[in-house]
Amino acid sequence: MKSIARKIKSIFMETVKETKRVGEEDPRRIIHAMKVGFALTLVSLFYYFRPLYNGFGQAGMWAILTVVVVFEFTVGGTLSKSLNRGCATLVAGALGVGAEYLAALCGDKGEPVVLGLMVFFLATTSTFTRFFPNVKRKYDYGVLIFILTFSLVAVSGFRVDQILHLAHRRLSTILIGGASCIVISIFVCPVWAGQDLHNLIAANIEKLGAFLEGFGTEFLIFHGDESGKINSSCKHGDQKSFLEGYKSVLNSKATEESLANFAWWEPPHGRFRFNHPWKQYLKIGALARDCACLIQSLNGYINSKSQSLVESEVKMKIKESCMKMSMESGKALKELASAVKTTAFHPLLAAGAHLQNSKSAADDLKIALENSSLLSAKADLQEIMPLLVVASVLIDINDGVDKIYESVNELSLKACFKNNPKSSKACELHQQVIIHRGVVKPVNDSEEHVVVVVVDGGASAEESPEKENRHPPPQ
Repeated sequence: MKSIARKIKSIFMETVKETKRVGEEDPRRIIHAMKVGFALTLVSLFYYFRPLYNGFGQAGMWAILTVVVVFEFTVGGTLSKSLNRGCATLVAGALGVGAEYLAALCGDKGEPVVLGLMVFFLATTSTFTRFFPNVKRKYDYGVLIFILTFSLVAVSGFRVDQILHLAHRRLSTILIGGASCIVISIFVCPVWAGQDLHNLIAANIEKLGAFLEGFGTEFLIFHGDESGKINSSCKHGDQKSFLEGYKSVLNSKATEESLANFAWWEPPHGRFRFNHPWKQYLKIGALARDCACLIQSLNGYINSKSQSLVESEVKMKIKESCMKMSMESGKALKELASAVKTTAFHPLLAAGAHLQNSKSAADDLKIALENSSLLSAKADLQEIMPLLVVASVLIDINDGVDKIYESVNELSLKACFKNNPKSSKACELHQQVIIHRGVVKPVNDSEEHVVVVVVDGGASAEESPEKENRHPPPQ
């Protein structure tokens, strides 16, 4: 008995710990559970109050079933399932009633044959449409409810005389249940799928930036410094913090697509307007995963212990260029994450400057390799080969970061990122500049600087000099 009691106590304690962990991980889950309980209590009034029960009867059970199946964690998920279920029930119910009356014209012997053929045809056609990608992504639940409702109405109508009254009761209770879910989901501590997708994309980009910046900072620690001694200042916990963070990006595709599908159904809220470019978030997420795959290959260099601690001049130049590429790419990603998170355009300019610095480091690396006699010394070539692999991966990562930069820049145009949250003129002006003059890229300090003067009032480049000549500055 004591062993059984200990086992029960152990299971209970594990359950308590898991409950605490899940609640602390996202407190909104506790609120969501309470919202579902409140919605079910509300629609249960169809049974608790005699007037409601007399009006709807056993059909009130459909309201309870609707709440159970359509109430999702996010507002978009609830709206998606509620609207799919409501529209599918309405269309299928109307077709079911029409099919019943059409079959009744064929007599007692022909009625079951006609109903069977119609059920077969519509069920087959609807099931096949579920394989279409667009239907599968947005309307799969609605098609499933359409098949179920039409079959129930058409088949049950064969034995029920008041088929129209039955369909009206079921449709009314389903609409009431769905409306209850929508109202509670929107007005009681709403959880927006679009906001979660927005935060997820920004967090994923920031994780990649943290890895690259940490990798560049700790580059010398893993393989020794100039004195040939291993630096032990980097603790194991600190290494793991930036080495493991990027791995969650590799498995975020399903979550991103689910949130994007739900966000498509949501009304305008907060900073997200109607017809917000959610597809662009998926494009950025895909590029971030490609970059994370390249980053994963850098762990092989970090975990390798076969490298010589003796640093030659060539190795130090390569390592210095690799450190600069990694750190500048990481800083660029952090600026891009800030741009997405704050929906501001200013961080994009800083990200472009960091990208340019990273490209300059890559050019310096190529020059260092061309001016050295590496190919004539096989021993040196074997020693620097891992560093060359790292440099190659970092160059590919830099190209991936550049693609992310372009995608975030495209998002800033479509979503109208603002420098000043109270004004939308900045975004409109930037769109005009992009369309008529192209994208302005950052330049090196060594390159010639170009000053672009924007004349108020929308004057063109050809009109500006004329205005300047007509109104010379005072002496």
